[in-house]
Amino acid sequence: MFDQSRINALPVHESAPASAPAPLQGLRVADFTHFIAGPLATMNLADFGAEVIKIEAPERGDDFRHYPTVDPEMPAQGSAFLWGNRNKKSLALDMKSEAGLAIAKELISKADVLVENFSTGVMKRFGLDYETCAKLNPKLIYCSVSAYGRDGPYADRLGFDPIAQAESGFISMNGYSDRQGVRSGAAIMDVATAMTATNAILLALIARQRDGKGQRIEVALFDTAIVMTGFGAMQHLTTGYEPQRNGNTSPDTCPSGVFMSQDKPLYINCGNDKIYQRLFEQVLDRPDLANDPVLSQRENRLKNRDFLFEVMNEAFSKQPWSHWAPLLRAANVPSGHVKTLGEALASDEARSRGLVTRIPHPVKGWIPNISNPIRLSRTPAVPPVAPPAVGADNESILLNDLHVSKHRLKELREAGAFGVDSSTTLETPAGKVTA
Repeated sequence: MFDQSRINALPVHESAPASAPAPLQGLRVADFTHFIAGPLATMNLADFGAEVIKIEAPERGDDFRHYPTVDPEMPAQGSAFLWGNRNKKSLALDMKSEAGLAIAKELISKADVLVENFSTGVMKRFGLDYETCAKLNPKLIYCSVSAYGRDGPYADRLGFDPIAQAESGFISMNGYSDRQGVRSGAAIMDVATAMTATNAILLALIARQRDGKGQRIEVALFDTAIVMTGFGAMQHLTTGYEPQRNGNTSPDTCPSGVFMSQDKPLYINCGNDKIYQRLFEQVLDRPDLANDPVLSQRENRLKNRDFLFEVMNEAFSKQPWSHWAPLLRAANVPSGHVKTLGEALASDEARSRGLVTRIPHPVKGWIPNISNPIRLSRTPAVPPVAPPAVGADNESILLNDLHVSKHRLKELREAGAFGVDSSTTLETPAGKVTA
């Protein structure tokens, strides 16, 4: 059950003026995605004005709808789903029926972009592979998001974020040296893959503006995960060095890590010699160490990490974080309180950026919203709209987008295009009503 009192305490989302132009207005996206990477990519497009039509199975919809936490008043819109499907429409189709497949093809013929992240071979079995869709719509941008690509010896392998973290070497780099590596708690490979897919789609759209031609896009979770290992990959390729697990410290800079003040943990990152000197001279009042001819050099500090950490832990433990925070900021030392997720979402920093707000929902009244981090001054993100119920937009899409007659709509229902119960019910944002 959602805690409505917590949600109602959030500030109402302040959108840009309605007159502000949306950069992707008029762009239509056929969204055949589920779970995380694909839906986040299409949500990025929807946030800036694209009409994103999410095609999903009748009744149950995207499996991600049912990830916790789920409120019994809206069982197919769990908090995980709400996070990744803002500003979309839902078209519930039975893709195993001829009628449902015909609607999908009609939508694709009128779309600018198609995004799918099924297992390899699924779209081909539906008759919706790139080659077929390109014949229906030569200008179509067709984006496939997969684990290991659509071609090659690993195309058939399923892959989720933790597997990509494991196989890319990312896990081996993270954690403490005295135990196995650890995965990131957040699905960072999915999120990074979504951002990559969004960028790829926008690049393909720019190319189409020049020559009028569509194209196929490939984005793979494993490829993104390799990039996410950072410059450690190039260090290995140039020297054979295997990055080691360093916990919260850095193998390249010192002192960098977590320290404990009198009441709260904090992170310090001394990325260069000047930051180190400011920290010890202006914050810790140790000019002797700040200007020490040995310790003022990065390579020597790495060798003397234990000594420096002992000095810093002793100093920081004498005062609370409220004492150290202004001193660190005044000295321009990169630092921060190591917050819980709840503390971060409620922080002054998040509030000042308008990152956490609430938006209307037809069933709950309000739901939380995490703002898109992209800020455009002239063409900002569109006002956020809560994710739809399964099939909430069936009728409007068929009548207004595909220009199907009401008589034909009735025939499609009876043919099972929208599932076995679609002849008698229709999904709306508030639930099911008699059709």
